[in-house]
Amino acid sequence: MSSALARHFDATAPRRAQRRWLQWLLVAAFVAAYPLAVLSYVYWFSLASGLPGGRHGPQDAYRHALASAVVAYTLSPRVVDWATSVMEPGPTDPGDRMDRHNNAIGAAIGADADSFASIKPEVERRVRAGRIWARNPNQITWLPPSLWRELPI
Repeated sequence: MSSALARHFDATAPRRAQRRWLQWLLVAAFVAAYPLAVLSYVYWFSLASGLPGGRHGPQDAYRHALASAVVAYTLSPRVVDWATSVMEPGPTDPGDRMDRHNNAIGAAIGADADSFASIKPEVERRVRAGRIWARNPNQITWLPPSLWRELPI
């Protein structure tokens, strides 16, 4: 290899490494920004909904279904399944069962949505048709009012 060619490769190696770090930094920024954007969107609308029961009530059901619909629409229903298995590990806990149920409904809404704008109205429609201890896999559910807790906000 000629000395000019060797100098060229020596000079471009730091630039390639710098570009690789920049690419990883951009990926990391997206990975951090995506959940923040979804949570901000979901909490904004769930808190503004006027629904009671921030934990285990209708507002909680709305928040879970909306978040799952957004994630299923923008990424994949498989991501919702993965997140649910990580975040709702207690199959015997009533709150986790409720969240799993509503996440599955939200994922189906997001997977079937024709546009992002159609997601929120469909989730709202499903919440209005929801009820306590719903067994129907297509009906939003929540726990009895005696178990509701408000969010500490």
